[in-house]
Amino acid sequence: MLKQILSKLPKKVTKSESPDSSRGDSGNTTTFGNVFQCTNVGSTISSKLNVVKRVSSVVFPSSMNVGVEAVDPCLSFKEVSNTAQKQGLFISKLNLCCKVYDMSDLDKDCTEQDFKRQTLVDLVDFVSSGSVKFTEPAVTALCKMCATNLFRVFPPKFRTSTTGGETEDEEPMFDPSWYHLQIVYELLLQFINYNSLDLKVAKMHMDHAFVLRLLDLFESEDPRERDCLKTIMHRIYGKFMVHRPFIRKSVSNIIYRFVFETERHNGITELLEIFGSVISGFALPLKEEHKIFLCKALIPLHKPKSVGIYHQQLTYCVVQFIDKDQRLASPVIKGLLKYWPLTNSQKELMFISELEEVLEMTSMAEFQKIMVPLFRRISCCLNSSHHQVAERAHLLWNNEHILNLITQNRQVILPLVFSALVNNTKSHWNQAVLNLTQNIRKMLSQMDEELVLACQRKFDEEDSGSSAAAERRRITWERLEAAAKSDQPVGAGDVIVPVRSSATCSVAC
Repeated sequence: MLKQILSKLPKKVTKSESPDSSRGDSGNTTTFGNVFQCTNVGSTISSKLNVVKRVSSVVFPSSMNVGVEAVDPCLSFKEVSNTAQKQGLFISKLNLCCKVYDMSDLDKDCTEQDFKRQTLVDLVDFVSSGSVKFTEPAVTALCKMCATNLFRVFPPKFRTSTTGGETEDEEPMFDPSWYHLQIVYELLLQFINYNSLDLKVAKMHMDHAFVLRLLDLFESEDPRERDCLKTIMHRIYGKFMVHRPFIRKSVSNIIYRFVFETERHNGITELLEIFGSVISGFALPLKEEHKIFLCKALIPLHKPKSVGIYHQQLTYCVVQFIDKDQRLASPVIKGLLKYWPLTNSQKELMFISELEEVLEMTSMAEFQKIMVPLFRRISCCLNSSHHQVAERAHLLWNNEHILNLITQNRQVILPLVFSALVNNTKSHWNQAVLNLTQNIRKMLSQMDEELVLACQRKFDEEDSGSSAAAERRRITWERLEAAAKSDQPVGAGDVIVPVRSSATCSVAC
């Protein structure tokens, strides 16, 4: 019974059997080394004609090896005549360039880095020649190479400035890897601009995730990289219509985060430059989505302290919207008044300049909706103690369109600004502002002398009333001081009791 049980157990393989079995297995299975040897034997004859060398799957991944012949990436495209082999060489070079080097290490041997750069230059030349055919393996390899080299996490910002982006006093920071990145961006741009590119295949790999990672790169502190990204993102927006809503939404989210959370972003200027041309291409009538982008994203961009960095581009975008639909002028001016700076004179100068450009595009109907709060603010600017702000506000009257709007609504506007002009004449310290004030008063007198006289009478009445109120306040304070002096001083041990005056004094404020 015991022997029967033991006989059913598996037998132990002896040492003498294992080599034989391994030899038998090796005879039935084919290793990569055998295939490599066989292909070398088979390619001995063809190498004389095509000068092709086979490479391992380390350089050419097996996932991209479907229907494509792997070629040694060290070869030049001139050394390969067959079209299929050129495609294989193109993909092999792309995969070779997926290796990323630390360019900040100056002690490292630069031989491999220089070889990679030369390979990237060869790829750019090959694509620009128009000989490449962007099949799905080629598009996959190119997008993988671009993602590997471009998509990276930027180090934390160590700058002490809290304005976000680069100010005029700060020097831009340059990425040491730009030596390679520049060529990768050039290759990606030529790929997007390629005439015979199959967009259905391309958008499978340049999907929303790819576009979003490209938008994240606008955080780069290198202005050269942001400029390349600006061009590439504009081309993507123009060529891939399916990505347009996603790009607009993603840029809106970047602006929201910048305005309401961080106030730190290096690429707001470039993003606005992209949208400056995008807005000019909007179809009429404007979609509600575009109006929301203006009101919720562009107008709040006037709030951050660093608005001076991107104000020119922001003004262009706003003016483009008003050019498309003049009914947007009043919401824009209301937004400017909402975020109008009260203590920053340089920012106030920018707002006045933008206001002039907006008013040039404003129709009479929209102007009448906002002229009262608008000229209350302009009146404060006319009377500003900062001479540049006051001068810039006076120069609005030199604009013919704005002057025409003021002339046709002078019954409302002149009473709002007249007191500021009179106060300037009496007490402003700057001679240039005084001269401009005198010129505007002459202009208003020529425009409507009766209205100016009526405003003068009303101002005199208000001035006399305010003088009488000031005199009453002075007398009241004198009575209070006299009452306080007539009371006995309180001793150290006395209880302090509030003193009530028998006569109640009314103070007119």
